[in-house]
Amino acid sequence: MEKDRFSLLLLDPGEIYFEDLSVYFYLGDQFYSKKKKTERENLGRLKVCSKSLVFEPKDVMKPLIKMKFENCLKIEEISLTEKEKLTSANPNSAICVDCSRHAEMLEGNVIAPYTFRDGRRKFVFVLNYGHVEQCLRRIGQLHRAATLPASDQNNMLQAIEVAMQASKTFDRLWLQDMYEQVVLETTANKITPLVVNPGMVLLSSTTLYFQSYNNIEPNNLLKINLSDIRNVTKRRFMLQHVGCEVEYNGLSYPGIQSLFLSFPRQYERDRFYSTLMSQPTLSLADLDRERMTLCWQNGMLSNYEYLLYLNSEADRTFNDLTQYPVFPWIIQDYTSSSLNLHSSKTYRDLTKPVGALNPTKLQRLKERYEEMSDNKFLYGSHYSAPGFVLFYLVRLYPHYMLCMNNGTFDKPDRMFNSVADVWRNVLTNMADFKELVPEFYNTNNNGEFLCNKYGINFGFRSDNTKVGDVELPPWADGPMDFVRQMKEALESDHVSRNLHHWIDLIFGYKQRGDEAVKADNLFCNVCYEGVIDLDSISDWSRRHAMEVQIMEFGQIPKQIFQQPHPSKTKFQVDRPITVAAPVTAWQMSPVETITSHRAAVTAVMLSADCSQAVSVARDGLLKIHSVTTGRQERSATLSSTPLSCLVAFLPETVIVGSWDSNIIMYDVACGRVVDCMLGHEDAVTCLCWADERQLVVSGSWDCCVRLWTTHSCPPTAPIRPATDLVTQLEHDSRVTCLDINRRNTQLVSGTEDGDVVVWSLVTYTVIQKLQGHEGTVNDVKLSPDAKQLVSCGDDRTFRLFDFNCGGMQTFCKELDQSLKCLVWNGTELLLGGCQGSVYIWDMVRVTQRKHVQAHQGAVLCMALAEDSSVLVSGGEDSKLLINRSFYCLLQEQCYVWL
Repeated sequence: MEKDRFSLLLLDPGEIYFEDLSVYFYLGDQFYSKKKKTERENLGRLKVCSKSLVFEPKDVMKPLIKMKFENCLKIEEISLTEKEKLTSANPNSAICVDCSRHAEMLEGNVIAPYTFRDGRRKFVFVLNYGHVEQCLRRIGQLHRAATLPASDQNNMLQAIEVAMQASKTFDRLWLQDMYEQVVLETTANKITPLVVNPGMVLLSSTTLYFQSYNNIEPNNLLKINLSDIRNVTKRRFMLQHVGCEVEYNGLSYPGIQSLFLSFPRQYERDRFYSTLMSQPTLSLADLDRERMTLCWQNGMLSNYEYLLYLNSEADRTFNDLTQYPVFPWIIQDYTSSSLNLHSSKTYRDLTKPVGALNPTKLQRLKERYEEMSDNKFLYGSHYSAPGFVLFYLVRLYPHYMLCMNNGTFDKPDRMFNSVADVWRNVLTNMADFKELVPEFYNTNNNGEFLCNKYGINFGFRSDNTKVGDVELPPWADGPMDFVRQMKEALESDHVSRNLHHWIDLIFGYKQRGDEAVKADNLFCNVCYEGVIDLDSISDWSRRHAMEVQIMEFGQIPKQIFQQPHPSKTKFQVDRPITVAAPVTAWQMSPVETITSHRAAVTAVMLSADCSQAVSVARDGLLKIHSVTTGRQERSATLSSTPLSCLVAFLPETVIVGSWDSNIIMYDVACGRVVDCMLGHEDAVTCLCWADERQLVVSGSWDCCVRLWTTHSCPPTAPIRPATDLVTQLEHDSRVTCLDINRRNTQLVSGTEDGDVVVWSLVTYTVIQKLQGHEGTVNDVKLSPDAKQLVSCGDDRTFRLFDFNCGGMQTFCKELDQSLKCLVWNGTELLLGGCQGSVYIWDMVRVTQRKHVQAHQGAVLCMALAEDSSVLVSGGEDSKLLINRSFYCLLQEQCYVWL
């Protein structure tokens, strides 16, 4: 134990510590004793708190004495003898506390259950400084409050607290920079487990300060540089939306630290949050939920890290035991001598809640459920509550348990004595549904929560064995090895494939409602957010009882997913490294800018060997350029109206769409137009090719998509509308873009009204409509494995959809300009903007890698080689850009587009 032994955990939960006084302490019968003064007195500090007085002796081997006001019969001033007046520094200041019951804590400086002494005792405190009348007036008010009914006592204590704190202001001498500007000053409570400590919050232009009203905080002041703040999150506290947690990089200790504040009212919390978030020096980490989910899917976040993130998003925090992070049981084998992480039998079924893992237990619970009337529930206790958290962590935080249990530990037989026993109880006990806490998987702490490192006497079990370290499974060689293997199991392929099912139960769509009933995941209604409006309960006693019930029962995390959570797609990061071609003379100047069109370039493609680039434009021309030299190899006038799209089969054939409704087939070898077919009733806007089916697919402003058979690959004969039209797919608005999966089984179309439609190329029917854009969809692309889809549009957003979870949108990002085109190889995503920018996104790490100014005007089309070696773009500025070392650009080389 530390020398400074008093802490707020020695008080009742929620009790406020006001001030301390330097005193000499005497037992009542020793005060007038003839013994020497040095033998009778104890120098120390008297702590004045809202519900008790606590004396902390200077001698660390002597116990702290706690006197609750409810047990104090009389508190009064006493007279000193003439001898005491001569020897006391403040001879007129002495207080006598007549107490019927008191507690002694930390005797011998050892953590142990408190010793409660019944029987009337008198304690005398001689003040070294101050006046007894003023001190007695404050203590007397608190003593009177303790005699009142609970509701009146609470109101009086609040009034006393406000009055004591009203005279205190933030000491601006603590400001670390004379030039910093004060932005906001308010009051708030600092929240740590089981402790509420009121103080003042000051936000300046550079720093966030918290100064407590008492002297319990180290250095009396917490300073957080705004530049060190990593994340700011609104939170619930005591079921009200009044909390805000600030995570920051600490200077004194490595890693992330946090400050959890609660405010008197929600609007004060919201004002603090918005003011803090508006500070220009604030630079937060990008913890967007969709981005984090996608990073986890791509294997860039471990399962442990992602679960911590989801807990934080769901209002779970290490600073509040009522909302402590919850983690799943993963392993179900606690008897084998070695753990086989490659066998599915080793793992718990993550599709079911803990209470449903045992069919016999679940059947009995369902029978009881059917007998209930209103507010039915399956599980009478929760999977996470303060008592369950401390059940696991009592060896690590024994002072928390003493605080919550009024100075006692749990019965030895009911403690966390064996991992196997707890798992067995979870499976069979009708009242046990506990999940785990993060410490079971945190290898940084080496499993110290399993060890009785303080040597605390927790007592003896019924079989006379002393409670010590937690008994581990046979396969674990000590606490460190146990946590290591638990972490390996959590990160295993089996768990990665199934973890999304457990996320659905705890944080997702199976958390409540009909889906919760179907999943056997129904708890008592009081633990669900929003079911009970505490603010509407005016009676304080009833409200307090309801809060206690909810806190002790446990709280369901905030629901953060309304649809099935996507599954993990990559269990380990395995990004293929494409080796760029050897550096040659032309690669030293890798970007070729070509101005051969007289109007906006609307479509580009690369040949299979990336040696040629073909483009069409609104000038009606088709151009073919050498990628190596940038020289024009072919130019042909195909139409007097703008050309909009193309499919190229170099060196044989190019098929082009035109604004005059025609589909044009051009023979490259012969240099002539082979066919010019009226394909639609309005402009042809997009084309794509289904090679296995030998189909040309065209989309148009006439609100339809048409499929044409060509009978060969590449097509050589003209397309005849009367015989070669396979089918027509109707839309509600103009079709703007198309893409086909590699298996030629699905077609995706984007429209002017924002719809993204997935069609079956087997039945030619709509599979589903995806959540669209607010405005025109300008481009769509399927991933190489066709499990995901990216779209972009005039609303400046690009959106990622996942077909593994029913086409759910898993990511959406708004950029600073409308997006006209995209290319995607499954890893790198390139987006062309209306102001000439090309955005390069790493869709594995879900971060923007580069932002390049490529054109003067909108980027209308792009083509990327399959090995990412060549990128071609066309723009509204009539220019064609060929980047022959694009992979070097991705590897953070210094090439710049001109």
